[in-house]
Amino acid sequence: MEVLYGLHPVEEAVRSGSRRLDSVLFARDRRDERLERLAEACRAAGLRVSFEPRDQLTRLARTDAHQGALALVRERAFLAIEDLLAVQPQAGSHRFFLALDGIEDPHNLGALLRTADAAGVDGVILPERRSAPISATVAKTSAGASEHVRIARVTNLVRSLEQMKQANVWVLGLDERGDPDYMDYDFRTDCCLVLGREGAGLHDLVKKTCDHLLRIPMAGMVSSLNVSVAGAVVMYEAMRQRRLPAPKPAAPAKPRKGLGS
Repeated sequence: MEVLYGLHPVEEAVRSGSRRLDSVLFARDRRDERLERLAEACRAAGLRVSFEPRDQLTRLARTDAHQGALALVRERAFLAIEDLLAVQPQAGSHRFFLALDGIEDPHNLGALLRTADAAGVDGVILPERRSAPISATVAKTSAGASEHVRIARVTNLVRSLEQMKQANVWVLGLDERGDPDYMDYDFRTDCCLVLGREGAGLHDLVKKTCDHLLRIPMAGMVSSLNVSVAGAVVMYEAMRQRRLPAPKPAAPAKPRKGLGS
């Protein structure tokens, strides 16, 4: 059994229906309109609801940042890479995935999942090792978005990226020494953005697997951004480009006549 805490994560878990909730606990001393609405939504969904002392929620959450709401949920079932690739885009649109190569800070992971949900990412790939688990901290940082994002957990990230490439998905790594700039790349195709570890970046094998390495130009004295900020910058550029009208095919060039014709 896992614990979700915070109003947003509990509310989104109830709304998404992606996981089975065993019961939902609310702090007895907090009785406001927002909490009452959430309790009513839980009852309407047929969930067990109880009001307990705040200390009881703090003990279960192992933090006092639970905002008076806590849910006991069944362990999350992750997807496989084949599940992500099986979903076909709508006519005229393209798939966009996010792969995370060793993100170990749960706050960074939560922030990236929140942005992935907001930017319309079709699926996120996480390695089983060298990655933060989808914990209550991740759910809280993501404001509940982790309950909506389709996540595949894989044993070998390089092999999964190769599967992406075999399915005609371009694999794009973000690297401070990459080329071109991310703004110069056309994201209007099936592609997967790969983000590396905090401070160290992409592993060498992952970097070699990428079709292109993009970079974010930096005008200041530091060489890179925090990974969750860098990911947000590129994901929203991809979303911006995908909202643009499809480029019109170039008209065939007319034959040019010489002076003597």
